[in-house]
Amino acid sequence: MANTLYAGVPQFYVAVDCIIFAYENNDIQVLLQKRKIEPFVGEPTLLGGFVGAEESLDDAAHRVLLERTGMKDVFLEQVETFGEPDRDPGGRVISTAYYALLNKKLHDTRLIQKFGCEWYSLKNLPMLHFDHSKMLAKAIGILRDRIGYSPVALNLLPAEFTLTQLQRVYEGILGMELDKRNFRKRLKEMPYFIETGKKDKSFSKRAAALYNFDWMMYKQLKYYHL
Repeated sequence: MANTLYAGVPQFYVAVDCIIFAYENNDIQVLLQKRKIEPFVGEPTLLGGFVGAEESLDDAAHRVLLERTGMKDVFLEQVETFGEPDRDPGGRVISTAYYALLNKKLHDTRLIQKFGCEWYSLKNLPMLHFDHSKMLAKAIGILRDRIGYSPVALNLLPAEFTLTQLQRVYEGILGMELDKRNFRKRLKEMPYFIETGKKDKSFSKRAAALYNFDWMMYKQLKYYHL
């Protein structure tokens, strides 16, 4: 019946592309996959796939994340839909881009290897084909805006973190250094950053205090601004 109702209407492919961010060694990274088919076979691209007949866009994006990283319950937000007629030489493909933030220590490295994926520093990305560079730039712009009024950057860190780690995450996303004193002063004014009483000795002899974030308190107060 649907075919009769929409007879003569052009048929398009619908896809999702995922910009997956992680943090490691004071560096923001992006997960890319080697393309398996022409054109540009063997070259790095964003992770993506076509939307199934019974899937929503969000469901398809979560599936791509699960298949490539083994992770569920990952922070995921829609970026924009890209639909230029010539964006994909393989056919008329309309793709909705998403960005995801994950704790790299929790992903499945075997899946990363199986699918030919690799982490790249945001500071040293390879050339991306199609309109993937535009997708990435849009995602970074949204994320930079988002971290000023929302604690989404915490999705890149473990549950317990140091203030130095958090500052490095912000600096990596913003692409600039932040004043240490002002950054910490602002954080300590927010009651949902809780000092755990534990110390992190993994990076220096002078152990740093570990903090966690009280998400319940944050949801009640609904206030965050850096």
